[in-house]
Amino acid sequence: MPRYAKTESGIHYARGRTFDQAVVFIHGFLEDLHMWDGFIHQVPEYSVIKIDLPGFGQSAPKEKISIPEYADGVKEVLDKEGIQQVILVGHSMGGYTALAFAEKYPEMVKGLSLFHSQPYPDSKENKAKRLKSATFVETHGGQAYSHATIPNLFAPAFVKKKRRVVDDIIKQAQQNSDEGIIAAIHAMRNRKDTTDVLKQANYPVQFIIGTEDAAIPAELSLRQTTLPDMADVHILKKVGHMGHLESPRKTANLVRNYIEWIDERTQGSAD
Repeated sequence: MPRYAKTESGIHYARGRTFDQAVVFIHGFLEDLHMWDGFIHQVPEYSVIKIDLPGFGQSAPKEKISIPEYADGVKEVLDKEGIQQVILVGHSMGGYTALAFAEKYPEMVKGLSLFHSQPYPDSKENKAKRLKSATFVETHGGQAYSHATIPNLFAPAFVKKKRRVVDDIIKQAQQNSDEGIIAAIHAMRNRKDTTDVLKQANYPVQFIIGTEDAAIPAELSLRQTTLPDMADVHILKKVGHMGHLESPRKTANLVRNYIEWIDERTQGSAD
């Protein structure tokens, strides 16, 4: 059973059994740490930590926050647990957070898996869309926003076939505070370019890409794979932005295999 705890600033997280290799899973926008529950049994021999970013799940919201401040929340959890090096797995906004963490604390990162995520800042068009989204939440509330937004994150065929799964995710997302959602929208809108993190990575970077991902254009998803010296690239056909639900077994195996690769590299360098 996972152990749940909070940091002094109110970051809620869960940690499993303690092993030498630590893996931190960072959820995406409108999600919380429970999005990774189906993955945990795939990595039983590693120290798995799941984090609720500020304003999501049971972590306290902040009126104003940046992506680097989300990364500081991850660092706060690791400091409390006495962990000095990690493999980061970030979904969507969690990937933005993982990139910011790798930029601020490069000595702590042994691996980075970008799960439907990318390092580029918002375009002017996307920045405008973010403002409209924030205004929608302010006017209609986070529950209405989650109901309208989440189905678009899945491939259309999946929504038709697995509507109950989509509805369950909507219900879970509707538990998040309006304040946390609005703060996250502005944090994503204001995030900076982190392509240098990938260019300077001294470890393999994993990219999991959905061919029907409406949230991240295919052009950006593919362009980023050329940035690091070592890349582990997986393109999932008929999958949107939510591969952990649309193709759970395959994506879990991809993440597990990547972790094992990093583990082998770490052991090899130590020998």
